[in-house]
Amino acid sequence: MSESVSTEKSLLEVNAVAKSYGALQVLTEINFAVPTGQAVGIVGPNGAGKSTLLSVINGTERATAGSVLFDGCDVTDLGPEVRARAGMGRTFQIPRPFTHLTVFENALSGASYGAGLYGKAADEQALHALELSGMLDLANTPAGKLPLLARKRLELARALATRPRLLLLDEIAGGLTEAECDSLVETIAGLHASGITIIWIEHVVKALLAVVDRLVCLASGTLIADGQPDAVMSSTEVRRVYLGSGI
Repeated sequence: MSESVSTEKSLLEVNAVAKSYGALQVLTEINFAVPTGQAVGIVGPNGAGKSTLLSVINGTERATAGSVLFDGCDVTDLGPEVRARAGMGRTFQIPRPFTHLTVFENALSGASYGAGLYGKAADEQALHALELSGMLDLANTPAGKLPLLARKRLELARALATRPRLLLLDEIAGGLTEAECDSLVETIAGLHASGITIIWIEHVVKALLAVVDRLVCLASGTLIADGQPDAVMSSTEVRRVYLGSGI
């Protein structure tokens, strides 16, 4: 099943993207577009190529074939630092804060190196990101002393400090208790409501369904479904590829 999405006013366009490592084909002919303000969830079994796709979008990995357009500009050959300055922010599955720095200093690194701000502007952006992510009260806490949920929120804060128009989330709810997950979902829903465009990979499908407008499913590096969340999750093919994954 698929649902075509117009590329008119799309913030992101992924066109025939493929990624291989030698003989290993990880992504094959991936095509989709994300309109400004939309929240898109990406699901699929382990090894489907989800994180690789996110890495190709933000420039951490280069596509073997195809193109990535951001706000109408071809960014296929640009590095992640250039894409960050253009308005892409990303979190990673495993939070890796600068443990010897405070929460504020971690957010400041995003504002300074990601957004290219300095001085008062960088300080204000870092504090704004901490407020958005629910971490302002812990601004002076050493990052190395944070429990998992706070580390996840700090990872989110660093991404928000780059002033993203497109926020890429990679399994940010993984490893959390149900109550912690619900709390984080509320924060992400607020970011979506503020107008930030979101692409979110997640195995906690309940969390995705509480936020996203659209769901994409990958399997073996191929896009097999794209459409309304309920329709995608009820698809026979999507259910088949999830057998044994607990979904």
